[in-house]
Amino acid sequence: MVVAAFVSSDHELGDVMMASNVLIAVGASAAAGAATGLGALPLLLVKRISPRTEDAMLGFAAGVMTAAAFFSLLLPGLDAARAQIEGQVAPVASVAAALLAGAVVIGLIEWYAPHEHFIHGRQGRSTADLKRVWLFVIAITLHNVPEGLAVGVGFGGNDMAQAASLAIAIRTQNLPEGLAVAGSLLTLGYSRLASVALALGTGLVEPLGGLLGVTAVTFAGPILPWGMGFSAGAMLFVISHEIIPETHRRGHERLATGGFMLGLPTMMILDVAFA
Repeated sequence: MVVAAFVSSDHELGDVMMASNVLIAVGASAAAGAATGLGALPLLLVKRISPRTEDAMLGFAAGVMTAAAFFSLLLPGLDAARAQIEGQVAPVASVAAALLAGAVVIGLIEWYAPHEHFIHGRQGRSTADLKRVWLFVIAITLHNVPEGLAVGVGFGGNDMAQAASLAIAIRTQNLPEGLAVAGSLLTLGYSRLASVALALGTGLVEPLGGLLGVTAVTFAGPILPWGMGFSAGAMLFVISHEIIPETHRRGHERLATGGFMLGLPTMMILDVAFA
């Protein structure tokens, strides 16, 4: 009976820890998502931001996301895979396959969901009946879902220090991203208040991604390497297909690249400081 009591106690403690991880992950992803609205707040004081500044900020966001994908997702995912799978090739191949799967899933969503890029215009199918503002909302939602998923997967791995660094990094890059989103809406004629509110709204999908990621990994530990690889693939697809092209269409490639090169070491420092 004593042994049974100890077993029952350990089981209950495990359930409490799982529930705690879920709550922390959802809260962290919600804070990261809210940063898009926080970053947009300065627009309440100005009429518009210049395209040069907008592209530089988006480049910074891309740099932070790229570093986060590698240092906070892929490398820990490879370590977790090596701990679970024997051999030299199999663990790497597993994470690589997950990375490609994440990119494919986000790519399919991007293909079939009607949306609009900041500069390139409408893409996807059946856009005629959707208002312009909702096309923008869908586009930025595609950016934020994999970010929330990444935060959830990070906290599901039980490495709180590393998960915290990832959440802080994503929250940091959401600040300039939110300002860029709201600034783009402002240039299209939306009011300052509406632009800031919509920027905040696009970040509120991150807790949903966080809940999905942490639930999957917490209750199915062996999929942790796959979940990290999947999240990294989704983020890298968004960076390459959405963010970087947007920063290079108006002749501000140098500024955008400078922002990217500043954002990447910023994430590296965050990752080391909170590891």
